[in-house]
Amino acid sequence: MPAPSPRLRAAAASTTVWYLRLIAVVNVLAVVSLPFREEVHEHNTSKLFTPHQAHPHHVGAFFTPYLATGGLVSATLAIFLMLVMRRRKRAAWVTNMLLAAPLLLVYVLGLTQDRYADHVFNWVSAALTALFVAALLIGRREFNAVGDPSNPKLALAVGAGALLATGGLGTLLVHATNKLPGAGLTDEIFYTYLRGISVGIFADRIDHVHAPRWTDITVNILLAAAFCLVLYACFRSPRGRRLLTAEDEEKLRALLDKHGARDSLGYFALRRDKAAVFSPTGKAAVTYRVVGAVSLASGDPIGDPEAWPGAIDAWLAEARSHAWTPAVMGASEEAGTIYARHGLDALELGDEAIVDIADFTLEGRAMRVVRQAHNRVKRAGYTVRVRRHEDIPAEEMALLIERADDWRDGATERGFSMALGRLGDAGDGRCVMLECRDANDEPRALLSFVPWGENGLSLDLMRRDRDCENGLMEYMVVELLLQAKELGVQRVSLNFAMFRSVFERGARLGAGPVLRLWRSTLTFFSRWWQIESLYRANAKYRPVWEPRFLLFAKSSDIPRIGLASARAEGFLTLPGMGERS
Repeated sequence: MPAPSPRLRAAAASTTVWYLRLIAVVNVLAVVSLPFREEVHEHNTSKLFTPHQAHPHHVGAFFTPYLATGGLVSATLAIFLMLVMRRRKRAAWVTNMLLAAPLLLVYVLGLTQDRYADHVFNWVSAALTALFVAALLIGRREFNAVGDPSNPKLALAVGAGALLATGGLGTLLVHATNKLPGAGLTDEIFYTYLRGISVGIFADRIDHVHAPRWTDITVNILLAAAFCLVLYACFRSPRGRRLLTAEDEEKLRALLDKHGARDSLGYFALRRDKAAVFSPTGKAAVTYRVVGAVSLASGDPIGDPEAWPGAIDAWLAEARSHAWTPAVMGASEEAGTIYARHGLDALELGDEAIVDIADFTLEGRAMRVVRQAHNRVKRAGYTVRVRRHEDIPAEEMALLIERADDWRDGATERGFSMALGRLGDAGDGRCVMLECRDANDEPRALLSFVPWGENGLSLDLMRRDRDCENGLMEYMVVELLLQAKELGVQRVSLNFAMFRSVFERGARLGAGPVLRLWRSTLTFFSRWWQIESLYRANAKYRPVWEPRFLLFAKSSDIPRIGLASARAEGFLTLPGMGERS
């Protein structure tokens, strides 16, 4: 028998995805359709209903196509399988075969009996299930993507807890709304979990339980939510988990010692919740983290630019093998050009503010506002102490870390592409700490900078007491710039300003209507996200602006990449349930 053609295999694979998509819609409609249960009752008389012969996919003399149960749990499962099948995951193909093939065999055997063969609907259900299995077999070579990392232990623990909690709540609700007398606790528990599978007549086999339809739907929603929680626990992104091995970190530090001056974001590659993939020669590496099926790299590749292509190829190959969406946040123009040669497109995100110490001065009319703010805070008695982390005694560093945690805005540690994610680690001795104290010698704010080669610094952390003097951060930045030469620092990278060019060009005479509209939109959203204020805060130091880019493979991936970036940076957080083991 000749092997299926590539076109036929691709069509069969797409068919399985569309089937699951359609089944998910059918299940949801079955739940929200109020007449559904009554219609099923009209078509299934008591003569056709045989409780002990019922199967999870059919009731009485009827059975339904694969995964069509009229419940949200099946809808959730169909959506999940559809998403991973669309990414051509081999594990999803195996899962569908293990579920659909035995079910098809049961249907075939059932159709040999007159009580099932007499109904056309059963033949249709069996035919649809058979077509789905056939499409799986024809398109099996299309599903070759490696499975994503999972945490089955956490999923089992969450599943057990969620089933007990939702089952308990559902049983209480069923007990309170049951319309029939004589039901025992076992009957109500069985009814609850059967309703978790379907809102159809699947649970009507419990003779002494009959709950209102709103109860059935509520129970179904509770069990579906529990199922979603299990899936999330199994495949959640490992924020905070160490992915960078000690060996990889040592290699990256060696590359940074040689080439760290090229990129101000290079040191952030040492975040330990990133993984590293190296070029075949070991002279370059791309660091990344997988968030929601997006392989999210940041900054430029680390190491020798001549070896960048090898590292990028290795990273893209790994993304393809897992069906991850590749993306790069905050790449420089030089790296963006190299990435573009590997098939990625570029979108300018904004600009990084870099201050050249040799050119910085507080003199002149242009610096009048900064000079006045600096003098005002200084007169209030504030002082700044600048030290390398390695020069800070352990007890002082512990106090600073405690204060930094207290001053953090919210419980989530933000940052991914331009933050180190830790403070006071023994391996970060060359980082620079600015400690600001008030007139009473109490710590009120701190800044931490990571090394940028031998003679540069890149801003990592900004924390301050909310009750302190306004302008304290500006005062500290100026103090660093004035004392930088004593540390041997020649350039300092400050904050990243998103869409800076829009604010700058949109305010100029002759700006077009589209640019002015875009600027007005960003100004409006700056009320909540401080987009414009961050640009203004950096612009006062008269920096050199270096553009940074987002790299992506397809424009349709941008919403998914944006969501993954927001999660990685800590702006969008999902409920935590412990780190993955």
